[in-house]
Amino acid sequence: MLIAARGLFATFRPGDWLLAGAGLALVGGLWLRQADSLEGRVVVRVDGQVVETAGLRLNRVIEVAGPLGPSRIEIQAGRVRVVADPSPRQLCVRQGWIPPGGAAVCLPNRISVENAAAGYDTLNY
Repeated sequence: MLIAARGLFATFRPGDWLLAGAGLALVGGLWLRQADSLEGRVVVRVDGQVVETAGLRLNRVIEVAGPLGPSRIEIQAGRVRVVADPSPRQLCVRQGWIPPGGAAVCLPNRISVENAAAGYDTLNY
């Protein structure tokens, strides 16, 4: 097997090496892009305008100012939730962890948090 592979590589011309290198670079770039898209994103909006976009990979707390006051959004272990909000009934806080593809909307404070991670791997028909 090793001798056959050595004979195959001996017949490669410079253009063949260039084409093989370009193919490997393309596959590597697509793999990195796909790995980044599987990470998942959090999109935070105030009055319909995107004010923050963050990945789910790193744990952090995001504080966003709304008309009623600041809201705190927590990203932890690939999940997202609204921890504190000045709205009177605290509905978006009580919602808890937002499922992939879901959203929490704090209407009195006009803030929405969207978990843009895909909840599926593939679609089959």
